Order: sequence, then C-alpha cells, then structure tokens
Amino acid sequence: MEIFGDRSFVEVPGTRTHELPPLLVRMTHGVRRLDRVMEMASTLIEQEDLIPLQPDQISGSNPDLASLDAQRRRMDMAVNLVEQYLGVVQHWQWGDGILEWIRQCESTFGSRMDLRNLLRPDLWPHAARSSFVTLLEDKAVQTGGVEIEKAVGMRLTFRQPPPLKCFSEQFLFYLHSTVANSAYHTWASLTPNPVSSLPPERFEFQVLSTSLE
Repeated sequence: MEIFGDRSFVEVPGTRTHELPPLLVRMTHGVRRLDRVMEMASTLIEQEDLIPLQPDQISGSNPDLASLDAQRRRMDMAVNLVEQYLGVVQHWQWGDGILEWIRQCESTFGSRMDLRNLLRPDLWPHAARSSFVTLLEDKAVQTGGVEIEKAVGMRLTFRQPPPLKCFSEQFLFYLHSTVANSAYHTWASLTPNPVSSLPPERFEFQVLSTSLE
C-alpha cells in the first residue's frame, strides 16, 4: 500500500498498465422537444406564481408596459428553469454511464487473477465501487462541467430522469446539488472503511459518447 498525504492506494501486482472497459456516456441532453419543455416551465411558473407583482402593476399605471415586462420576466425565468433542468438531465446521463462502467470494471477485475482481490472488503487495503469514481476524478476526465460525484448521486436518486413538471423550482434552483451529493456520499459510505484508491497511473480507459449527432 502506498500513502500520499491523507490518501492510501492499493498495491496493484506487477508493473503493467491495465485497460479498463470504455466509459460510454450520452453527452448531449437528448431532449427532443425543447418546445414542450419550455411549455412545462411556463406552466410551472404560472402555477407556482413565481413572478411577483411589481408596484406599477399593483397601482394599475402603464398596464401595457407592465404586461410586457411580466411576459419578459416570465420568459427569462422559463429559460432559466429549462437550463437548470437540462443540467440535471446531463448529470443523470453521466451518472447512468458511470454506474454501468463501474459494473463492467467489477466484472473485469473479477476475471483477472492479479486484480481480483483488490475489491474484497475482507482484505485490507482494498478498493470499493466509489474508488472507481475517485479514479475518474484522478484521471481528470473531461465532463463538460458535469460534477462526477453529483452525477452519480443524481443517478442513484432517479432510475430515469423525470420530466420537468415533476420538479419544484426549489429543487432545480437550490436543492438538486444537496440531494445528489448526499445520495452519493451515503452510497460511498456503504463500504466499510478504510477504502483505498486505485493508482491512476496503472489504469487506462476511453471515454466515448453514445450521442447521435
């Protein structure tokens, strides 16, 4: 076992670099009908009464200008909600790809004598499922702004990405990061400590997009 700072790394037998299965991710949001999503966002804004009345609307002065301003602010908020929702969807898609990749990596480890014992929790030091997430972070995988731990947490929270109408504006604006990160850390803590990391220099893999361009 090697220790660097406050982190320990499992000892991988030999000196070879191991090729892991490719990480397949749908890197575009995959929402085909953005117009429908915009309609859902507009409906949510109206139902939740998210556009407060301005003083000039209350007093009745300049009703036409007030109406135009309300429409503009409603459109701005709808666009903002859609952007937040698409960010949630992209995180979910990355999380879905990562969890499937972890399952494939576990199968790969199980089929190789020199890697098989690295995932046994009755041995120490050992790696865990969360060690593969750490490996992605250590390898500085380019995600286009997606936070890897949050992505996994989002997939752990939802089996499928729900439509926008299922979310509250509080979730989209404030809560999704907290919920996803909490889900990830709860999942990661299921493996008994101490959990060691996988040495990034000993593993290689490709990140491939499954999106249809």
